[in-house]
Amino acid sequence: MALFDLKKLLRENTYPGRGIVVGQSADGKNAMIAYFIMGRSENSRNRIFERFEGGMRTKAFDESKLSDPSLIIYNPYLALPKADIVTNGDQTDTVYDHMVAGKSFEDALMTREFEPDCPNYTPRISGVLYYGEGDFSYSLSILKSANGNPAACNRYFYRYTPRAGIGHFIHTYKCDGDPIPSFYGEPEEVALPNTAEELSDLVWKNLNPDNKVSLFVRVVPLDGSAPTEIITNKNK
Repeated sequence: MALFDLKKLLRENTYPGRGIVVGQSADGKNAMIAYFIMGRSENSRNRIFERFEGGMRTKAFDESKLSDPSLIIYNPYLALPKADIVTNGDQTDTVYDHMVAGKSFEDALMTREFEPDCPNYTPRISGVLYYGEGDFSYSLSILKSANGNPAACNRYFYRYTPRAGIGHFIHTYKCDGDPIPSFYGEPEEVALPNTAEELSDLVWKNLNPDNKVSLFVRVVPLDGSAPTEIITNKNK
């Protein structure tokens, strides 16, 4: 099956919402992570990404305009000694706490469900990268309502063996709408470049300019050398 073109997927979708891309660089030397957020409301657009020791948070750009922090202020990324966790909500902390306690990514997400934002019931999307000796693997998950019915939560998990140049892309919404239709189907298999700079440019330049808010890219060399991270905020 042919790979999806990440540039085309982003450019032709005005509102994929929040998105996670994980995979292996084209040269096979790096693990790659990208996470972006978008917004249609003033409250959602009034955000930046901010790095801190051990993770990354969303933060109000203008605190005076923050009307409701629920669902928009959280830690999208947290680090463990041998794992990176990235999600679109406060389930990042749930996964982190479970893994510290010796439980699994899947165990953690079985305790959570989609966001309570009627009528959209935004899916919770999550990813984790596991690092070993010069190698890694990764998983993705989506927790979503049953075709818009909040009485049931369907939980999907995907475990991948990395392949050079291949990534997997999952996002909260299939496209714009009212209510906004949830992502459906398996994560999209996309081609990845070699470097953090290339991945950052690929994603940021092709997100809808009106709706994009922030982007976090992390590239981890599998030889144990220092990772490269890039944060891009529309609000400066």
